[in-house]
Amino acid sequence: MLEYVKTILLKVSFDKALFEKELRKSLNLILPAEISEFRAWCYRTFSRNYEPVLNKYFVKLAG
Repeated sequence: MLEYVKTILLKVSFDKALFEKELRKSLNLILPAEISEFRAWCYRTFSRNYEPVLNKYFVKLAG
């Protein structure tokens, strides 16, 4: 499932609203054990354009 959600995020990364929607859905699909790997990948791949969006969802998970 992790590879699937990565593919989806790459495909929708052109649109901020769509990216945020799919990121939120992705966090419900992947296994808890995969979250830290997913988080690291998201920041490596998308932080340049979407760091505030990533922070919005990943800070909630850390807290």
